[in-house]
Amino acid sequence: MAPARGPGGKEVYVHEIDRTPEYNEFIQKLTTFHEKRGTSFEPEPRLPTMHGHVNVDLFKLYKVVLEKGGYDELNKVQKAWGALAGELGMYYADNKGMGQLSFQLKQDFYRYLAAYWIHDQHGRDPPPKEILEMQSCASKHGPVLTRTMENFKLSARRAGEETPTRDERPAESTPTSANRASGRLREAPPQRVPFQPDTAPSRQARNVSSHHNTPNSNATQNNFHGNQAQQNHHHLPQQHNPNNPLHVIQAQQAALRGASSSFTPPNSEIASRLGDAVEPRPPISVPLRPVNTPGNNPLEFAKRQRLLKNQAAGFGNIQALTRPVQTPAGGEGPNIYTRCLQALRSGIPAEQAFALNHLVKISYERGDKYKFDSFLGLAEGLIEKALEVGSLFYDIDWQISYSGDQDSSNPGLLDGLDGTSDILERIENLTPKAVLDHLQPADFSNRLLRITEAVLTMRNMVMLIENAVYMAEVCPLKDVLCIVLHLPDLETLVEIKHFALDIAEQVTPWLLLDSSDPLYRTLLAQLDSTDRGTILTALRAISRISMNLDATNKLQNVPVIVLQNIINWLLLNDEELMDACLDFLYQYTAVVANVESLLAAVNMENVVPHLVRLLAHGAKRVKEEKVLEPEKKALCTEEVPPLPFDLHEKLRNTDEPTRCFQWLKILFEEDAESHITQIAIWQAYQGSFGAHAGVRSNLSAADFIRNVSHVFANARAQIIRGPGEVQRFIIEGIRARTAPSHYETREEYTRCQWQMVKGALPKRCNQFFLGGEQMWHHVLTAHLGVPIGENGKIENKEVTTSCDWADCVKYPTPKALKLAELTRHIKTHVPAAQKRPQQDGTELAAKRQRKSYITPAKTMMLTWAETVITSDERKPNVEQQAAGIPLSAVLVLRNIARNVVKTESEEELLKQHETGGESGGWNERLFRPVMTRLFEVMTENKALASYITSLLQLVQTED
Repeated sequence: MAPARGPGGKEVYVHEIDRTPEYNEFIQKLTTFHEKRGTSFEPEPRLPTMHGHVNVDLFKLYKVVLEKGGYDELNKVQKAWGALAGELGMYYADNKGMGQLSFQLKQDFYRYLAAYWIHDQHGRDPPPKEILEMQSCASKHGPVLTRTMENFKLSARRAGEETPTRDERPAESTPTSANRASGRLREAPPQRVPFQPDTAPSRQARNVSSHHNTPNSNATQNNFHGNQAQQNHHHLPQQHNPNNPLHVIQAQQAALRGASSSFTPPNSEIASRLGDAVEPRPPISVPLRPVNTPGNNPLEFAKRQRLLKNQAAGFGNIQALTRPVQTPAGGEGPNIYTRCLQALRSGIPAEQAFALNHLVKISYERGDKYKFDSFLGLAEGLIEKALEVGSLFYDIDWQISYSGDQDSSNPGLLDGLDGTSDILERIENLTPKAVLDHLQPADFSNRLLRITEAVLTMRNMVMLIENAVYMAEVCPLKDVLCIVLHLPDLETLVEIKHFALDIAEQVTPWLLLDSSDPLYRTLLAQLDSTDRGTILTALRAISRISMNLDATNKLQNVPVIVLQNIINWLLLNDEELMDACLDFLYQYTAVVANVESLLAAVNMENVVPHLVRLLAHGAKRVKEEKVLEPEKKALCTEEVPPLPFDLHEKLRNTDEPTRCFQWLKILFEEDAESHITQIAIWQAYQGSFGAHAGVRSNLSAADFIRNVSHVFANARAQIIRGPGEVQRFIIEGIRARTAPSHYETREEYTRCQWQMVKGALPKRCNQFFLGGEQMWHHVLTAHLGVPIGENGKIENKEVTTSCDWADCVKYPTPKALKLAELTRHIKTHVPAAQKRPQQDGTELAAKRQRKSYITPAKTMMLTWAETVITSDERKPNVEQQAAGIPLSAVLVLRNIARNVVKTESEEELLKQHETGGESGGWNERLFRPVMTRLFEVMTENKALASYITSLLQLVQTED
């Protein structure tokens, strides 16, 4: 976390939790310790600071308090906890906020770490939780390290005394001006008690004192004797001590009551000893455990009824039922979860409104931990509340019966054990009420709002897999979904219907629904809707039936209109709807009987080409350059290529040092990893011009070496030690070109590779020419002896010759050819015209020039179509796999190709072929027109290649 501003305006460290392995181990120990101790524990308590709420690092707090000497030693220092909060990075600008912060920090240590500190650092058993964690740290009960039950009771009694003791009472002669001078409030004067002499006899019978004590004096005496018995564990005669605070209090109380003949001094010799051994019985905490009854937990009894039926049928034994979670003893009452559950099951409208309002919030905020199995009766309460929607729109009161006996005379009684099989027929026979869509009474709106909140709570909770599995076993849920989805078509009910569809989408993967199931028929009926959201959710719910079970979902008895709608929706430019339709078709076409129904309902010859088009849905053209051979760097040699003839003619009449500069640019280039000896480059320069007549050079070797550094900025003359410790004078940073380059245009010359002499030691022409045209003219005139006319035309006559270009195998031996045919072949050896680099007058053009000593890599550009792909986290080494609409489309095509040949329509089509009809079966008719496209997609799309290969294997048949 970044530093923040503290009270002084400086950047300070803000407290945060360091989740190190030591921290995790410490928190685990604390959790185990508090579980054994039976106290509540919060691993990351929150504290308000000037920078916002922070979570306390209990490990840091524990270590810092140990460094300060422990909890008791830290409490002896004033404002020590405030300074400790500052050390931990907790700040407040004002004293009030800092005081609250330090108190809460002290309270966190006292509640979560004090008992562990005593056990961990001192090896002692901490005091009971009744006198430690269940008490506030602000109570003056003494140090926690030496706190026991006896001194805790004594300190608690002293803290509750209202009358000060004789030692604590200020002297009467103390002037009050000093108090006023110090700024404190004036203390109250001591209470004046009028003297009343005791007129009772000096000795009285024991039975009188024991039977006529006043309640106050008797309670005080018993309390005193009880404390003495706990401390000494035996009874001794009590001696009267006038300085004892308890005796002073009793004397003052007796004086206030006046003279009494029944008052007996507590330490009198004639006092009764019958009450000495009597101690009040401590309160007994009785842990309460809820008992499962059909009223508060009908789900458990429904399970038992089903298990008993299965056992009677021989399908297994009764499984042990889970034991409900017990509320820990000493709690402060039910938490918000239990409070909402009890309010929901109470049936009181106000309580249910409170419960549903909070249940919606809890299901949103704590949906990852809020589970049905932890709160018995919650699912049933929400279902019962949702069933109240029937009375709003119909004259019926839906009730759930867990007896297992169906009462056909009562249409509103639902079967809670196995579900109501004729729920749809009952709904059809209901008479709807006259309800206005946009105008309802307040009571109607409130009731509908509570019902919607109950359905919304179930919808939020089933998003958790554990809750979805739990609700799949609650049979009345399917009846609720059927009832809600068959409500009148009103805009007021759109929201609750969508919630019901969301519940069905999450629950159907754990349900086995046949074609006659009311929920299955209800979901199919939703596909005739015009609401896109309804269609999407219903398609997903149907496609996921039994997805997580071993049984397969056959999706039978789908209406023809539904199949036609699904095919039409595939034509829309709606990816989400298209994906849902393809998922449904994948499940539907997996059954042979369904493929037969699909052939009868729609025109499959139009459907298959569209599915093939979807194989490229969202495809992108991807280009990738593959390296066939990597680039190569030629070895550095001392051999300098000869100067081309045309450049030699230009440079021979050029003055020095310009001629030297241009010669270097033609035959050399920079290379930081290469070098050439000074004698070799000087001899090459002399060989280019010194042997020809008429060429004069007044340039010395030293000036020539200096000119090299002027032409090439990175070249420098050096002396190195060669083999045998012989000195070598070199120029580092340059190397000879493999082919000369024009000093103005920077175009490279091309070497003529025509073999002058063939054999084991062939000799080549090796002359350099600029451009392909000069090379072509050179080969024609010099090597083939073909003259070129004045207008550049050549006579197309027949010649007998061979192509002696190096490594050419086209015409190895002389052959009679037309000159035009021969020249067309020779032009294949001549390089094409090069694109001249831009002349911008800077060194940028030289940097762009390709290095002649580097042979470029041979590459090949590959282009293909790439659709949506994904990676499998469980298999990181596997290449990315196909996903999305293209994958769903190819899977549907593969199901059609596999199952269409097993239908009765296939047999009828083959019989028509025998009587003279079109040859081939359904695969021939459906896939033959798109075969070319399938091969194309298989070639270009690597992710779909394996799927299309399996599809082609099903489609292609042996002749």
